[in-house]
Amino acid sequence: MDYRPTLHVFEALCRSITAQQLSGKAAATIYGRFRDLFPVHIGVRPEAVQALTFESMRSVGLSRAKTTAIQDLAEKTISGVVPTGETIHELSDKEIMDRLTSVRGIGPWTVEMLMMFRLGRPDILPATDLGVRKGFSMLYEKNELPLPKELLEYGERWRPYRSVASWYLWRVLDLEDGILPPS
Repeated sequence: MDYRPTLHVFEALCRSITAQQLSGKAAATIYGRFRDLFPVHIGVRPEAVQALTFESMRSVGLSRAKTTAIQDLAEKTISGVVPTGETIHELSDKEIMDRLTSVRGIGPWTVEMLMMFRLGRPDILPATDLGVRKGFSMLYEKNELPLPKELLEYGERWRPYRSVASWYLWRVLDLEDGILPPS
């Protein structure tokens, strides 16, 4: 799995909000412009975001909704709702989910991706993820996608490594695309 640990939860979530509903290239371009609003020695930090105007954030390509979401994220980070990189590891998956989904624009899927790929949590099953559902359907030769509830029930057998199982389900889609592992 491509685990990229972070101490900067705020910045990782800003990147996730920016990327929602965009291609990878468009998201990278807009996030790069957003990051360039901050002096290099400060970086993307909640206090620095609060110092920006709504218009300056919009000028780099952020939608109104994403600008509002990032501003809410900054406010909730400063108030302590969003944990820091130092403290987030002390929280349970449920505590992280509850705290982060209280931020406008951050839903369960975003939190699951953060927990898997930035926090290295081993037992996350993003049952609403289309790729995971498609991979399951292909692997188990089902004619229909499993409902998230069904996938969660089946996934109980993969505990405590559901993150790894999810990664393999995504890789099943590579087989469909003709990307075969080396023999």
